[in-house]
Amino acid sequence: MSSPGTRADEEADDLGVEEALALVKENPRPPRGAHDHASTPAHPEHHGTHAPQSHHGAPHGSTEPHHRATPWPEARATAERAARAAARAARRAPVSVPLDAALGLTLAAPLTALTDLPSFDTSAMDGWAVAGPGPWTVRDEGVLAGHGEPAPLTDGYAVRIATGARVPLDTTAVLRTEHGRTDGRDRLQATREVAHGQDIRLRGQECRSGDQLLPVGTLATPVVLGLAAAAGYDTLTAVPRPRVDVLVLGDELLTEGLPHDGLIRDALGPMLPPWLRALGAEVRVVRRIGDDAKALQRAVTTSTADLIVTTGGTAAGPVDHVHPVLRRVGAELLVDGVRVRPGHPMLLARLEDGRHLVGLPGNPLAAVSGLLTLAEPLLRTLAARPAPEPYALPLRDAVHGHPHDTRLVPVVLRGDDAVPLRYNGPAMLRGIAAADALAVVPPGGARPGQGAEVLDLPWATGGIGVCFT
Repeated sequence: MSSPGTRADEEADDLGVEEALALVKENPRPPRGAHDHASTPAHPEHHGTHAPQSHHGAPHGSTEPHHRATPWPEARATAERAARAAARAARRAPVSVPLDAALGLTLAAPLTALTDLPSFDTSAMDGWAVAGPGPWTVRDEGVLAGHGEPAPLTDGYAVRIATGARVPLDTTAVLRTEHGRTDGRDRLQATREVAHGQDIRLRGQECRSGDQLLPVGTLATPVVLGLAAAAGYDTLTAVPRPRVDVLVLGDELLTEGLPHDGLIRDALGPMLPPWLRALGAEVRVVRRIGDDAKALQRAVTTSTADLIVTTGGTAAGPVDHVHPVLRRVGAELLVDGVRVRPGHPMLLARLEDGRHLVGLPGNPLAAVSGLLTLAEPLLRTLAARPAPEPYALPLRDAVHGHPHDTRLVPVVLRGDDAVPLRYNGPAMLRGIAAADALAVVPPGGARPGQGAEVLDLPWATGGIGVCFT
């Protein structure tokens, strides 16, 4: 028998970026308790089947009980489907965003030229505007950019002109400075042939008012912002950024100073907000909950974010409160453990009102794995960004694999190879701090020269993700 979410899953799979954009309407969020099913719900009896771990992921014992962890590719697909179902239900209205705040957003309306580009005939070079055949008598005044319409030229006359300046009426061509010379009588001679219309940018050469410049679904890169400004825009209509609340769990975490007396520094509180912003999210709050189940439940039930991200507490230890809280608030577990190392005890849950919670393991590199496995596809889909094109590179060195699970290993990109880095344990950030990407190593490991899928880190590619605001 199919699960309640099967049909919705199939429908959500049909949604591409344009369909997701079509869901951005001026409709209110559905009432609490109303949501589409996007995935087969996890069975409640499996909520505590991960190996008991401390808050930051260190196992209390070496025996790992049987569990129903989701394969890594399926977990990513589930997160994407969940976001599509949420988009169908929420139908968030497009937002009008000033150009200086629109970087990284997705256009929810076509970018249509509000003016001709250029809006008048302009000079493409510094030099002289000339009329008719030479030689020419040079007028005393010059023509500069930013000034009104200059006096027309008549045949046999020229006038000094700057790049971007409005070309006088009846100008035949612009003669570049290096292609002309004047004598002592203010007579201008061309040192090479002058073609009609040369170095004049004609009005409407790039576009006419009303032309569509970019379609719906275009990512607002720096160049898109420049084009929008040139075309007359002060704001852009865009898909709003998904709103995220971060809840940092654990009584053992320090926010400053050196570790002492069993306390350790919190690495995730400083790391997650800029990483989530690089993934296109608006991080509204970072709240430190500690190991307080009541405080966690209160924070989850009062949040209005599109996505709640928690750190730690996802296993089955005595202070691992995420699963019990999710049961108490009526959440549906879509992913309860993933067959990936590090990051095995990550989870994805849908709350009763259709919003989502991603539970990251407490170990720093395991949390990164959870970000890229569950949070990235969910946030990307909510923001209507296109999925990156997958690609693979050969591994320069052999990588040991887990017998049954995928491994995510920090690598640097050198030429056409991916070079695995040391310090890739679940609690370590030293390796990924120097990395360009993570290599996806299949169960059983990889030999030297074997191709592996590569997940770029958002700031390592020099793309839109370098902007964290």
